Amino acid sequence: MSGNGDAAATAEKNSPKMRVIRVGTRKSQLARIQTDTVVAMLKALYPGLQFEIRDKILDTALSKIGEKSLFTKELEHALERNEVDLVVHSLKDLPTVLPPAFTIGAICKRENPCDAVVFHPKFVGKTLETLPERSVVGTSSLRRAAQLKRKFPHLEFKSIRGNLNTRLRKLDELQEFSAIILATAGLQRMGWQNRVGQILHPEECLYAVGQGALGVEVRAKDQDILDLVGVLHDPETLLRCIAERAFLRHLEGGCSVPVAVHTVMKDGQLYLTGGVWSLDGSDSMQETMQATIHVPAQHEDGPEDDPQLVGITARNIPRGAQLAAENLGISLARLLLNKGAKNILDVARQLNDAH
Repeated sequence: MSGNGDAAATAEKNSPKMRVIRVGTRKSQLARIQTDTVVAMLKALYPGLQFEIRDKILDTALSKIGEKSLFTKELEHALERNEVDLVVHSLKDLPTVLPPAFTIGAICKRENPCDAVVFHPKFVGKTLETLPERSVVGTSSLRRAAQLKRKFPHLEFKSIRGNLNTRLRKLDELQEFSAIILATAGLQRMGWQNRVGQILHPEECLYAVGQGALGVEVRAKDQDILDLVGVLHDPETLLRCIAERAFLRHLEGGCSVPVAVHTVMKDGQLYLTGGVWSLDGSDSMQETMQATIHVPAQHEDGPEDDPQLVGITARNIPRGAQLAAENLGISLARLLLNKGAKNILDVARQLNDAH
């Protein structure tokens, strides 16, 4: 990997001679922290530019939101109306197919993608294994619940909604939950590492596609902004997330069905593990595949004008590496579908829709 000097030089070359850059975000503490993180990186690369952060209040109550993509709709409208130039999201909240007018122009270096267990104060020091029989564990994720029900049959899993602050408050103040499961990366960004009682490693619980990475969404035809944010692409994170998103897209999964992944890049090999589960965790299928993928130096020139892969535009990363990652995801999805994963997903989807 080349150092920051190369990134800064590329950034200087790509720096648009332009107005203030307007950045859209949601009015939540975590969304604002994530946006501030990306803006700080851009300011370091483009000291001559000004950045203005614009909060959008999400009108729909969180409890009424089913699909993750609804989180992004308000902000995409602001992009479409040219009110903002870029939007920062948790990559796991962005669907694998974006509306044609938008693209993910940057995927930043991933933080720990694993899930974490936060325990009620009276259970600090415990693990999921050692919680008392019939303890209630809160999670809003079908993916987590399906995997953990199978691993920890002595526990009960119940939906818990709201942002991070709300969920932690429900855990601490109500006597309803013994523990809740959250993304480690979100807790780290909020500065709440001290609340992490247990990290669930991939052999215990595979994580969500894109979890732990931040994605920067922009207008697909806004070349200036694409050049501006493109230097934030972390090559390894990008290739891992392309494989994960291609796997999910080919399975036609969404947040209404339990699909999960784990990726590792080692010695020029990208390893992708993917799985599907029934809602109660009783039925599951999991496989691992690998592909040889060259992780480029930070800013090796890629294609000038290529279509997006799984909603992502990365012109400074060689196309061959991106296609190899995408093919790995598609191949793993095909393997699972050939082994009967479609039945598991169809039943999970029907049961979830019925609720």
